[in-house]
Amino acid sequence: MPTIAAQRAAFATTAASTASPQSLLVMLYDRLVLDLERAEHAQRTGEVGTAHTNLVHAQDIVTELAVALDADAWDGGPGLAALYAWLRTELVSANVTKDAETTAACREVVVPLRDAWREAVAGTPAAGPAAARPAARAAALGGTA
Repeated sequence: MPTIAAQRAAFATTAASTASPQSLLVMLYDRLVLDLERAEHAQRTGEVGTAHTNLVHAQDIVTELAVALDADAWDGGPGLAALYAWLRTELVSANVTKDAETTAACREVVVPLRDAWREAVAGTPAAGPAAARPAARAAALGGTA
């Protein structure tokens, strides 16, 4: 009989593999916020390893978001690309310095972005299953490709 963790992983895999590109984007942002919350808590409680793991995963997600971004597709693209670059730099700094305040500042930037994407996706008709890159799916699931 599968364990709850195995069942949860199977569900997450199915959810990500059948998600529309828009839903996958929201899943990535949701996981990014979760990683930042976990990292900040770990930094504040002295759990250096847990903070490191979550910050590295957050960096992976931001990198994936940056790589997937077509900055020329819309007027705000270059600004979002610059924001992703800034976020990566800040996440590395937060990890190296073990600074919970830097992690919190990153989270405070990401949460409104996540909420805006969530709102935009809610107003967008479903586009069917995504053919997104495996790395994006793995990042949304909490792993790496």
